[in-house]
Amino acid sequence: MKAHIGDRLVLEGTHLGDARRTAVITGLPHGDGSPPYEVRWLDDGRTTLIYPGPQGRIEPPDPADGVPSS
Repeated sequence: MKAHIGDRLVLEGTHLGDARRTAVITGLPHGDGSPPYEVRWLDDGRTTLIYPGPQGRIEPPDPADGVPSS
C-alpha cells in the first residue's frame, strides 16, 4: 500500500455495526509512501500515526477535505 500526502485512508468496519472511518494523509515518515501514515480523521479532527490493516484502502484526494495534494 503506497500513499501520497492528501490521499484518503478509508478503513472499513470489521464487525456488524462498525462505522467506516476516513482520514486524510498528512504525513509520510517513509519517503516511498509506505506505512505508517500520519493522518487526520475527518469525523473528529484528531491526528494519529497508523499502520493500516487489510481493511484499509487508499483513495485519491478529495478537494472537499481541504488538504492539497503534493
